[in-house]
Amino acid sequence: MKISRRKITYLKKLTEVEPIIQASKVCHVAMVDVNNMPYVLPFNFGYANGVIYLHSAPEGRKIEILKNNPHVSINFTTDHDLFHINEDMACSYGMRYKSVLIDGVVEFIEDDEEKVKVFNIFMGNYIKNKKFTYSGPSIESVCVFKVKMKTFIGKMYGY
Repeated sequence: MKISRRKITYLKKLTEVEPIIQASKVCHVAMVDVNNMPYVLPFNFGYANGVIYLHSAPEGRKIEILKNNPHVSINFTTDHDLFHINEDMACSYGMRYKSVLIDGVVEFIEDDEEKVKVFNIFMGNYIKNKKFTYSGPSIESVCVFKVKMKTFIGKMYGY
């Protein structure tokens, strides 16, 4: 696709970044371990009212890291599209994209009723207009946590 280079558009309102979050299928969560080493993992997620909901197994490296240091950065990207100004010149190629970067603090959710509400948010992120049931053991065996946005910035390049 041939387009002219455009400046980056910065998105600073929640209403501007929400469509990017909602269009993303996966987010990447960055955390820092006790040795100050970064650790980044992809997650399926739920989103509602400025809160990102995540889930995982109740044990493992990420849970140990998050219990020790709950500060995270979460990245969402969508609408990737390769473009060029001159198809014979490698340095004229670029990638159009939309992205959001969120900083926040993980809060673990222990209450089973609240977990069910969160799972409905998860499922609604991927499957619309369907009600689900959950077994007690499946809810109890999953670690659920949320991240309220402390700061965020969105960017669009090439759009």
